[in-house]
Amino acid sequence: MKKYAVITGASSGIGKEFAYQLSLKYNLILIARRKGNLIEIASQLDCECIIIEADLKIHEECFRIFEEIKDKDIEIFINNAGFGDCGYFINNDLNKEINMIDVNIKAVHIFTKLMLRYFNNQIGYILNVASSAGLIPAGPYMSVYYASKSYVTSLTRGIYKELKEHQSLTYIGCLCPGPVESEFNKRANVKFALKAISSKECVHYALKKMFQRKVVIIPTLKMRLAILLGRFLPQSLYIHIVSFQQKKKIYK
Repeated sequence: MKKYAVITGASSGIGKEFAYQLSLKYNLILIARRKGNLIEIASQLDCECIIIEADLKIHEECFRIFEEIKDKDIEIFINNAGFGDCGYFINNDLNKEINMIDVNIKAVHIFTKLMLRYFNNQIGYILNVASSAGLIPAGPYMSVYYASKSYVTSLTRGIYKELKEHQSLTYIGCLCPGPVESEFNKRANVKFALKAISSKECVHYALKKMFQRKVVIIPTLKMRLAILLGRFLPQSLYIHIVSFQQKKKIYK
């Protein structure tokens, strides 16, 4: 009997592609705000799909979802839901930023804790979708987004080490792509300065490295080299370069 893979933010972009690729071997639990999109995706897949409509900025929704799924035989949990925003911090909408923190940080934290307890040191995979932004000291003009993804990468790497020291069979890792072709840039009000890779390419690489139990997954060689080189720069210079690139993203 097929085990289940759970995907949050499954209605578009990377989450949708995770559904397509995981459906080849797993039944799916698809979670997102847009139920219509989830129904359309499920109709295209040859596996059992459980659809859960939820708004993850509401913490109670995370606990409700877990109560709905905890009796299923889950092997993979993809913490994918998240969004960004771009602009001058002083002018950006505060409510949107708080919602971003609730989804990008708090929902990820809650699900990570609950699923680690669910797996209970047995075989299971948790993949937190972060960003290459989470590996950079700061991101002027996307300050909240960068900070939120830094939380995800730091949390994930810390837990990974704890699990390893306790010889746990449970895996946790973080996916840290650069630009990916998705609805992200529209919602974040940006245009990417670098060429985006396809969601298909990103997810294929992510799953390959997840099953190899790699903790930080960066899909492209170009981005891996950029992150590596950035470690040798003075942080003030690194942030200055990022600021220059970020300002080019803002819609005029």
